[in-house]
Amino acid sequence: MKDPAAFIVSQTSIETAPLVPELRLHLATEITPIWQATESHLAEMNIEPPFWAFAWPGSQLLARWILDHPESVRDKRVLDFACGGGLAGLACAKAGASEVLVNDIDPLALDAAQLNATLNGLRVTPLHGDQIGKVPPVDLLLCGDVCYNQPMADRIIPWLRRCAQDMEVWMADPGRPYAPKDGIDILSSATLPTTMELEGKTTRETRLCRILP
Repeated sequence: MKDPAAFIVSQTSIETAPLVPELRLHLATEITPIWQATESHLAEMNIEPPFWAFAWPGSQLLARWILDHPESVRDKRVLDFACGGGLAGLACAKAGASEVLVNDIDPLALDAAQLNATLNGLRVTPLHGDQIGKVPPVDLLLCGDVCYNQPMADRIIPWLRRCAQDMEVWMADPGRPYAPKDGIDILSSATLPTTMELEGKTTRETRLCRILP
């Protein structure tokens, strides 16, 4: 794609997530046009579906907790893993984190996260490539809705527990059956609005937990 930023801007509008009115985002107001526009590039460009164009429940709950508890991230180095549009990372930057890394295997997500940061007068640093298996040099690792299927959960949970030996690890999950049920501390929970197109229901019971080693 010749101009990812122009593509993102053309396919989204500037909106706010229901739980996080403090931060403006480039969001898709309807799922079908952006999905089809992106899928037209999949075969030739190997672009992922545009998960970055939506404020998922997990990222909203993470962002809300961070903005309500800024002391939890202030002056810390943070990694927003599988960041999508970077909402949780933006909340950290707004709350005073010393450095915010955003990571996603989809390069368009990193472009979206940087556009969203600029939109809010904030700064994030993109971290490219698959980070699973690496121990990042941060104080806090955030991730939202990463246990969406069994193979992903089997791959990511042992890595998160390994990282939890050296840093805080927080995961927000909207009730996926593959998310861990033990070895966690619950920090917060909420019922968040979703769409039938994305989730097949209008709300999701979402919880934020600390992953234990």
